[in-house]
Amino acid sequence: MLQGHERAITQIKYNREGDLLFSSAKDVTPNVWYSLNGERLGTYNGHTGAVWCIDVDWKTTKFLSGAADNTLRLWDVATGVEIGNISSNSAVRTCSFSYSADLASYSTDQAMKQDCEIFIVDARDDESFKSSAPILRMTVPDSKVTSLIWGTLDHTIITGHEDGAITQWDLRTGKSIETVKDHQGSINDMQKNRQGTMFVTASKDKTAKLFDVDDLSVHKVYVTERPVNSASLSPIYDHVVLGGGQDAMDVTTTAAQAGKFDARFFHVIFEEEFARVKGHFGPINSLAFHPDGESFSTGGEDGFIRVQSFDPSYKEFRFDY
Repeated sequence: MLQGHERAITQIKYNREGDLLFSSAKDVTPNVWYSLNGERLGTYNGHTGAVWCIDVDWKTTKFLSGAADNTLRLWDVATGVEIGNISSNSAVRTCSFSYSADLASYSTDQAMKQDCEIFIVDARDDESFKSSAPILRMTVPDSKVTSLIWGTLDHTIITGHEDGAITQWDLRTGKSIETVKDHQGSINDMQKNRQGTMFVTASKDKTAKLFDVDDLSVHKVYVTERPVNSASLSPIYDHVVLGGGQDAMDVTTTAAQAGKFDARFFHVIFEEEFARVKGHFGPINSLAFHPDGESFSTGGEDGFIRVQSFDPSYKEFRFDY
């Protein structure tokens, strides 16, 4: 159990090797931890508002964070020094490196008479990140972007919206290619599988769904009885883990069991639940599988991060069919 944040966790993310775990919360300092023993390695100091989104590049050299202080910041992972800072007109809600980490994308909230916008910036070196205008700027008139991932070969990005829509954008033209509306509620989280061919969505409409990255077709649906805040696909098994709970403002009125704050494991193909892991005293806001598939982490509204390793019985478990 990792305790380093004063307020609710907003996102957790492993680096590619899985030796480091990055976390952000509604306080102002993103943290980095050793995933093996839970020791805190350091913090990234500089934000003055709740940090909504984080991402780390594939070499674990650069770290990106977007916050409610209307800035997107680029950090050196090893030293914690801020190497870039982009100001926006409203809070930065999502941010993500492309696979190569040459480009980064981020989206801003629809607030203070500002439209929701998606930006693509050059993240190769510090000067290009700081000084130049964005490579691409796309306005989203309808519903604000709540989650964002890169598509195949970094040619597209896929955004999840507050009204449940999922849109695919072509980065060469800056136009939307396709929009599907398979969810009824806000899309809280989207995470790709290890191969980058599918992604799983977590929605407020109490379901998680498995989509194809290229044509946005729905393959599987995982149904729960509470809003899903985050979902993650196992890199080695056909398992998906879902986390959620009711809204934070309703939490105090119910017991931990009634609030259903456990992480739930579903079989990817059979859409059937086979395990639950208890732990948090509030809704789970973010989930991540370790890249080796041997453990997973959850970040909750209670401000704690729990790293849970799987026992041998999990690895030996086989579905009967």
